[in-house]
Amino acid sequence: MMTQETMTIREMCDAYDVTPRTLRFYEAKELLFPIRLGTRRLFTKADRARLTLILRGKRFGFSLEDIRQLLGMYDRNGSNEGQLRKTLELGQTRLAQMEQQRYELDVAIAELKEQLALTADMLKGRNAA
Repeated sequence: MMTQETMTIREMCDAYDVTPRTLRFYEAKELLFPIRLGTRRLFTKADRARLTLILRGKRFGFSLEDIRQLLGMYDRNGSNEGQLRKTLELGQTRLAQMEQQRYELDVAIAELKEQLALTADMLKGRNAA
């Protein structure tokens, strides 16, 4: 299925586990540019490559604006050094944010476990009395 030149919206939904609404949203945001034949949308290999990058960017927590900038920097005929540098910069920033969030979550989990243990001990003490 992935080797064909174009895919319908249904084929895209099945292949990428997204909804038609998601694809229309990305099209409205000018992140995807399917061929329009009346009301039909046909997605090209370029659209599929862009969708893969969009979904990866969203999974990593990049904003749609970040993703748009990165996709817009792609140079089909030249060096993509600028795009790669920007991807590296955004990725490093996002990784630092995620690591900070993980640290904060680890602290909150440890505190909650401690409180749950104290509460369980208090209940045991009441039931023993």
